[in-house]
Amino acid sequence: MIISLTSLHHTVLKMVLKSTSAGDVSVYQVAGSNLSRSLPDWIARKRRKELKKDADYMNRVELIQDFEFSEASNKIRCTPDGQFVMATGTYKPQIHVYDLSNLSLKFDRHTDSENVDFTILSNDWTKSVHLQNDRTIEFHTKGGIHYKTRIPKFGRSLSYNPSSCDLLVGASGNEIYRLNLEQGRFLSPLVLDTEEGVNCLDINSVHGLISAGLEDGTVEFWDPRSRLRAAKLHVADTLGEQTQITASVFRNDGLNFACGTSSGKTLLYDLRAPTPSVIKDQGYGFDIKKIIWIDENSQDSSKIMTADKRIAKVWNRLDGKPFTSMEPNVDINDVEYVKDSGMFFFANEGMPMHSYYIPNLGPAPKWCSFLDNITEELEEKPSDTIYSNYRFITRDDVAKLNLSHLIGSNVLRSYMHGFFINTDLYDKVNLIANPNSYRDQREREIRKKIEKERESRIRTTGAAAAKASKIKVNKELADKLTQGSEAVDDRFAELFENPDFMIDQESHEYKQMNPVQSTKDITKTERSRALTAAEESDEERMNNASGDEKQNSESESESESEPEEMTEKQKEKVQKELKKLREKKKRQEEEKRFMNEMTAVTENETEARNNESLGKQASRINKIAKQQAADRQNSRTRHHGKGEMELTFNPKKQEKKVKFRSDKRNDDEDGEDRGDEGNNGRTKQRFAGRRSASKNKFRGM
Repeated sequence: MIISLTSLHHTVLKMVLKSTSAGDVSVYQVAGSNLSRSLPDWIARKRRKELKKDADYMNRVELIQDFEFSEASNKIRCTPDGQFVMATGTYKPQIHVYDLSNLSLKFDRHTDSENVDFTILSNDWTKSVHLQNDRTIEFHTKGGIHYKTRIPKFGRSLSYNPSSCDLLVGASGNEIYRLNLEQGRFLSPLVLDTEEGVNCLDINSVHGLISAGLEDGTVEFWDPRSRLRAAKLHVADTLGEQTQITASVFRNDGLNFACGTSSGKTLLYDLRAPTPSVIKDQGYGFDIKKIIWIDENSQDSSKIMTADKRIAKVWNRLDGKPFTSMEPNVDINDVEYVKDSGMFFFANEGMPMHSYYIPNLGPAPKWCSFLDNITEELEEKPSDTIYSNYRFITRDDVAKLNLSHLIGSNVLRSYMHGFFINTDLYDKVNLIANPNSYRDQREREIRKKIEKERESRIRTTGAAAAKASKIKVNKELADKLTQGSEAVDDRFAELFENPDFMIDQESHEYKQMNPVQSTKDITKTERSRALTAAEESDEERMNNASGDEKQNSESESESESEPEEMTEKQKEKVQKELKKLREKKKRQEEEKRFMNEMTAVTENETEARNNESLGKQASRINKIAKQQAADRQNSRTRHHGKGEMELTFNPKKQEKKVKFRSDKRNDDEDGEDRGDEGNNGRTKQRFAGRRSASKNKFRGM
């Protein structure tokens, strides 16, 4: 159960008491904001006078006044005496101190740089150390900043050892800087066994052991007395993944230790064993921001809280079972637990800081003990009429209503992707823009009711006739499908309405898929041989054409009123179709005859080749081989990487053999008669019985 808070005047946190529960555990959000119920500020300002008369609003609870920052909060801590809360945030970088006894802001103090981490040295707020993001360490007292110093590298974490007055600073290098506050000087740093930086530091309050979580996925433990490394924990190797240690904390019993990784996993260790006792996955894969042992001061001695930027989970440290969770609507930066209670403070990326109260973990703190009495009394759902006076419209609606000229004025309040407009004003403008809108809406409602009543009636044959009228194409297929009791699926309605899906029953494909057809009106004719499918298709087309011609002649004789021009056109069309079919059939016969002739020639060549003597075959093969060798010698091919081929060859001029004869006239005449073959010196006639031109006595005259 989450108490939704509404930010009204001066963004003071007000509670609209609503809660959520996980099982039997109730969680109350007593400070912060809930974006699911957030309102534009101008609505609260406009309705301020009305809210003063609202008893529920006037009886609201204001937990801590000005519990917020201008932009976001970074870190938050409670003083050891439990009377004050110190928080840092931005923008501008500042420090806030809240007096819990008065439930109000005590003072705020600005700094030069944004705060990275801080720790409280005294029992109250008067002494604190702040690590800034410009490598500066600032010491603040009651009067303000007391001293400022710098470190060689950018700091990431602070921890104070009260037994030795050493302030430990973890930075981006492989050293842990030690600043002794008693001597007022830096001591020799602790050099780590890595080149990576230090993400987190913690000191065990029982035996003083120092833990340093590193970027390489390891944790180093140091003994402050001997300033030597006591042990090293390889967390990344245990998980089998590359990760960083982002949070580490000791339990006050001196034996238990917890660390969080950048992959969202929390590991609990007993310092006497090298393996973790429990591994808990946060579930979102974000860095673990904070780990708190709740069982040290609460009623239950087995709880631990782990938080990433998305959610803070409370679970059992013995078996890892979840207990409850707290999920703000903004990213979490830090979490602080109020001792001996069930209260949590959240520093986050939103303007107001969040506070959660879990009664199952402990009672309310003394400074807000009234929470125990009012949480259940005020646990009601918020009013849903908060937007009753306004209506949300989009930019398209604004254009339709002709209100574009009012954008930017108080009439149209911009919000998210649209605008808020007064409901009464919207009704008037809508009536002016659409005078018939009310009448049209009334007619639509009446039509809907009539159609709903019609659906309950028993359908008559008229409905089937209306449905059949929708069938425009493929009626035979529709009749075939609706022979049974089942109707045709509406998803295939276009198959019987769209002409593009009409089935051509005269096509060759259709006849192959439907070879068996009715032969009622088909006249049988004797054929010398069976026709192929293509010939059958052509024959049927011819029959249909002739049938159409006969029908046309019969209709011409029956109806004398028809004009003769239409009959002549039909005849011409039929004649053209028949001519095309005859030409196609003639082409098929010529192609078939040509194929038969080619087959015969091929068979004759094959037979002649088979009857060839062995010597002739050997000479022919040798001649082909010599020709190929000569071609390879005169050319060279080269293949490239992309599949290309380059051919290089030497062109060779082929000499023509000319046979000289004594009778030049005969040579010329033979050449004229035989064309190019006359140059080869042919001496015999090509065909027997042909008269030679050389013996023509008229030529010599």
